[in-house]
Amino acid sequence: MCLGALAALLALSGCASAPEPVWSGTPPETLVAQIRAERRFEGGKGLPAELDVQPLRDPAVEDLLARAAQAETAGRAQEAATALDQALALSPQDPALLQARAETAVLLRDLDTADRHAREAFAIGAQVGPLCRRHWLTAAVVAKERAAQRLSQAERSRREADRSAFIAQATTQTGLAADAERRAEACMVTGPARY
Repeated sequence: MCLGALAALLALSGCASAPEPVWSGTPPETLVAQIRAERRFEGGKGLPAELDVQPLRDPAVEDLLARAAQAETAGRAQEAATALDQALALSPQDPALLQARAETAVLLRDLDTADRHAREAFAIGAQVGPLCRRHWLTAAVVAKERAAQRLSQAERSRREADRSAFIAQATTQTGLAADAERRAEACMVTGPARY
Protein backbone atom coordinates (compact mmCIF):
# COMPACT_ATOMS: atom_id res chain seq x y z
CA MET A 1 0.00 0.00 0.00
CA CYS A 2 1.42 3.42 -0.89
CA LEU A 3 2.12 5.93 1.86
CA GLY A 4 -0.56 8.39 0.64
CA ALA A 5 -3.27 5.73 0.67
CA LEU A 6 -2.23 4.63 4.17
CA ALA A 7 -2.41 8.24 5.44
CA ALA A 8 -5.86 8.67 3.89
CA LEU A 9 -7.05 5.41 5.44
CA LEU A 10 -5.78 6.48 8.88
CA ALA A 11 -7.44 9.88 8.54
CA LEU A 12 -10.73 8.28 7.59
CA SER A 13 -10.55 5.77 10.41
CA GLY A 14 -9.98 8.61 12.88
CA CYS A 15 -13.05 10.44 11.57
CA ALA A 16 -15.13 7.30 11.63
CA SER A 17 -14.55 6.82 15.36
CA ALA A 18 -16.45 10.00 16.25
CA PRO A 19 -20.17 9.24 16.49
CA GLU A 20 -22.58 11.15 14.29
CA PRO A 21 -25.07 13.56 15.90
CA VAL A 22 -28.43 12.06 16.78
CA TRP A 23 -31.60 14.01 17.57
CA SER A 24 -31.90 14.40 21.34
CA GLY A 25 -35.23 12.66 21.69
CA THR A 26 -37.26 15.82 22.26
CA PRO A 27 -39.82 15.78 19.43
CA PRO A 28 -39.35 18.70 17.02
CA GLU A 29 -43.05 19.49 17.45
CA THR A 30 -42.42 20.10 21.16
CA LEU A 31 -39.56 22.47 20.37
CA VAL A 32 -41.69 24.41 17.90
CA ALA A 33 -44.50 24.61 20.48
CA GLN A 34 -42.01 26.19 22.90
CA ILE A 35 -41.10 28.80 20.29
CA ARG A 36 -44.70 29.45 19.35
CA ALA A 37 -45.78 30.03 22.92
CA GLU A 38 -44.81 33.58 21.95
CA ARG A 39 -47.58 33.68 19.33
CA ARG A 40 -49.96 35.15 21.88
CA PHE A 41 -50.01 38.31 19.77
CA GLU A 42 -51.86 36.70 16.87
CA GLY A 43 -55.18 38.19 15.91
CA GLY A 44 -54.14 41.56 17.29
CA LYS A 45 -54.05 40.28 20.87
CA GLY A 46 -50.69 41.21 22.30
CA LEU A 47 -49.46 41.00 25.82
CA PRO A 48 -50.85 43.82 27.95
CA ALA A 49 -49.55 47.14 26.65
CA GLU A 50 -47.11 45.47 24.24
CA LEU A 51 -46.34 47.06 20.91
CA ASP A 52 -46.78 44.76 17.92
CA VAL A 53 -46.50 45.66 14.25
CA GLN A 54 -48.02 43.38 11.62
CA PRO A 55 -47.03 43.80 7.94
CA LEU A 56 -49.45 44.02 5.05
CA ARG A 57 -48.89 41.11 2.67
CA ASP A 58 -49.44 40.25 -0.97
CA PRO A 59 -52.53 38.01 -1.31
CA ALA A 60 -50.38 35.37 -3.08
CA VAL A 61 -48.10 35.28 -0.03
CA GLU A 62 -51.13 34.96 2.26
CA ASP A 63 -52.36 32.01 0.19
CA LEU A 64 -48.98 30.30 0.44
CA LEU A 65 -48.91 30.93 4.19
CA ALA A 66 -52.34 29.33 4.51
CA ARG A 67 -51.17 26.37 2.43
CA ALA A 68 -48.10 26.00 4.65
CA ALA A 69 -50.25 26.10 7.80
CA GLN A 70 -52.59 23.43 6.42
CA ALA A 71 -49.67 21.21 5.40
CA GLU A 72 -48.06 21.54 8.80
CA THR A 73 -51.33 20.76 10.59
CA ALA A 74 -51.60 17.62 8.45
CA GLY A 75 -48.07 16.59 9.46
CA ARG A 76 -46.49 17.39 6.10
CA ALA A 77 -43.62 19.62 7.21
CA GLN A 78 -41.70 19.34 3.93
CA GLU A 79 -44.75 20.52 1.99
CA ALA A 80 -45.11 23.42 4.45
CA ALA A 81 -41.45 24.31 3.93
CA THR A 82 -41.91 24.30 0.16
CA ALA A 83 -44.90 26.66 0.40
CA LEU A 84 -42.95 28.97 2.69
CA ASP A 85 -39.96 28.92 0.33
CA GLN A 86 -42.32 29.99 -2.48
CA ALA A 87 -43.69 32.78 -0.27
CA LEU A 88 -40.16 33.91 0.53
CA ALA A 89 -39.37 34.04 -3.20
CA LEU A 90 -42.19 36.61 -3.48
CA SER A 91 -41.38 38.47 -0.28
CA PRO A 92 -37.79 37.73 0.82
CA GLN A 93 -37.60 40.58 3.33
CA ASP A 94 -40.61 39.51 5.43
CA PRO A 95 -39.33 38.65 8.92
CA ALA A 96 -42.54 36.78 9.84
CA LEU A 97 -42.15 34.54 6.79
CA LEU A 98 -38.51 33.91 7.61
CA GLN A 99 -39.52 33.03 11.16
CA ALA A 100 -42.23 30.66 9.95
CA ARG A 101 -39.64 28.98 7.71
CA ALA A 102 -37.22 28.75 10.65
CA GLU A 103 -39.87 26.97 12.71
CA THR A 104 -40.62 24.60 9.84
CA ALA A 105 -36.90 23.85 9.61
CA VAL A 106 -36.99 22.79 13.27
CA LEU A 107 -39.83 20.41 12.40
CA LEU A 108 -37.60 19.00 9.65
CA ARG A 109 -34.70 18.71 12.13
CA ASP A 110 -32.65 21.11 10.02
CA LEU A 111 -30.96 23.14 12.75
CA ASP A 112 -28.66 25.12 10.45
CA THR A 113 -31.57 26.39 8.33
CA ALA A 114 -33.65 27.16 11.42
CA ASP A 115 -30.88 29.20 13.02
CA ARG A 116 -30.00 31.00 9.78
CA HIS A 117 -33.60 32.06 9.03
CA ALA A 118 -34.34 33.14 12.62
CA ARG A 119 -31.20 35.30 12.76
CA GLU A 120 -31.87 36.77 9.32
CA ALA A 121 -35.44 37.58 10.38
CA PHE A 122 -34.14 39.35 13.48
CA ALA A 123 -31.60 41.32 11.44
CA ILE A 124 -34.23 42.73 9.07
CA GLY A 125 -37.16 42.85 11.50
CA ALA A 126 -38.32 45.29 14.16
CA GLN A 127 -35.98 43.74 16.76
CA VAL A 128 -38.61 44.19 19.47
CA GLY A 129 -41.93 42.57 20.28
CA PRO A 130 -43.34 39.06 20.07
CA LEU A 131 -41.80 38.16 16.71
CA CYS A 132 -38.39 39.23 17.97
CA ARG A 133 -38.81 36.90 20.95
CA ARG A 134 -39.67 34.02 18.61
CA HIS A 135 -36.49 34.67 16.61
CA TRP A 136 -34.34 34.37 19.72
CA LEU A 137 -36.32 31.48 21.16
CA THR A 138 -35.66 29.64 17.90
CA ALA A 139 -31.94 30.32 18.29
CA ALA A 140 -32.16 29.08 21.89
CA VAL A 141 -33.99 25.87 20.92
CA VAL A 142 -31.43 25.20 18.18
CA ALA A 143 -28.50 25.73 20.57
CA LYS A 144 -30.06 23.51 23.24
CA GLU A 145 -30.65 20.73 20.71
CA ARG A 146 -27.08 21.04 19.45
CA ALA A 147 -25.82 20.85 23.06
CA ALA A 148 -27.89 17.72 23.69
CA GLN A 149 -26.55 16.16 20.51
CA ARG A 150 -22.94 16.92 21.46
CA LEU A 151 -23.43 15.43 24.93
CA SER A 152 -24.90 12.31 23.33
CA GLN A 153 -21.90 12.13 21.01
CA ALA A 154 -19.57 12.48 24.01
CA GLU A 155 -21.30 9.58 25.77
CA ARG A 156 -21.02 7.37 22.68
CA SER A 157 -17.46 8.35 21.80
CA ARG A 158 -14.65 5.84 22.23
CA ARG A 159 -11.83 8.36 22.19
CA GLU A 160 -11.15 10.71 25.09
CA ALA A 161 -10.12 13.51 22.73
CA ASP A 162 -13.49 13.27 20.95
CA ARG A 163 -15.36 13.19 24.26
CA SER A 164 -13.57 16.32 25.45
CA ALA A 165 -14.25 18.11 22.17
CA PHE A 166 -17.96 17.21 22.24
CA ILE A 167 -18.30 18.34 25.85
CA ALA A 168 -16.62 21.65 25.00
CA GLN A 169 -18.98 22.11 22.05
CA ALA A 170 -21.97 21.30 24.28
CA THR A 171 -20.81 23.90 26.80
CA THR A 172 -20.49 26.50 24.06
CA GLN A 173 -23.98 25.71 22.75
CA THR A 174 -25.43 25.91 26.27
CA GLY A 175 -23.92 29.38 26.59
CA LEU A 176 -25.37 30.38 23.22
CA ALA A 177 -28.80 29.14 24.33
CA ALA A 178 -28.64 31.20 27.54
CA ASP A 179 -27.59 34.28 25.56
CA ALA A 180 -30.45 33.78 23.08
CA GLU A 181 -32.94 33.48 25.95
CA ARG A 182 -31.63 36.74 27.45
CA ARG A 183 -31.99 38.41 24.06
CA ALA A 184 -35.55 37.09 23.78
CA GLU A 185 -36.38 38.79 27.09
CA ALA A 186 -34.82 42.02 25.82
CA CYS A 187 -37.35 42.04 22.96
CA MET A 188 -40.16 42.92 25.36
CA VAL A 189 -41.17 46.51 24.66
CA THR A 190 -44.36 48.19 25.70
CA GLY A 191 -46.26 50.50 23.41
CA PRO A 192 -46.89 54.18 24.07
CA ALA A 193 -49.32 55.08 26.84
CA ARG A 194 -52.88 55.52 25.60
CA TYR A 195 -55.20 58.03 27.12
